[in-house]
Amino acid sequence: MIRLLIAAPSAVVRAGLESLVVSSLAAEMVGSYPDLSAVESLRPDVVLSALPVDDISPAADGHGPAYVVLADSPQPVWTRDAVRSGVRAVLPSSASAAEIVAAIEAAANGLAVVDPRDLEGLLAAGAPQLASHEAPVLTARELEVFRMMAEGAANKTIAWKLSISEHTVKFHVAAILSKLGASSRTEAVTIGVRKGMIFL
Repeated sequence: MIRLLIAAPSAVVRAGLESLVVSSLAAEMVGSYPDLSAVESLRPDVVLSALPVDDISPAADGHGPAYVVLADSPQPVWTRDAVRSGVRAVLPSSASAAEIVAAIEAAANGLAVVDPRDLEGLLAAGAPQLASHEAPVLTARELEVFRMMAEGAANKTIAWKLSISEHTVKFHVAAILSKLGASSRTEAVTIGVRKGMIFL
């Protein structure tokens, strides 16, 4: 079970995030705070933070939690320092509950998650700052598609469940195969299971 800590300056925001997590995610809430002062003592697996990325500092032992950051203006946050500090997902404050939950689960499994709305800018910039991160970078939507692939769902079924076109599903599947270096869906699922990205 994921040990989760929530950090947000607003009590209202913290309450909303707590409610979301409790209703949508199998996680142990270790605390909810206005800052990151309790992170070192509570040692959560993931911190869901609505604080500025600059407030996040690396753990002294190099084994700190993964951070899922909600930001009003996500760019530019994907820096080497942010990744070293444990930032694994940056989503806009308007992210849906499904996107936040998917990002928490992905971060807990060692993945980096980039919101689709920010991906184009990252790719245009060459994203050299992500090159040193060993885990494949999947968007929240790609992670959803990947899980359904692992369940054996066909593209048509995935499209229906996610309310997107089959063409879009094919695009996501191609992107997943490319990022994992897989030549087939079966190989991609095998790699995903081995890396702890998905569970069968």
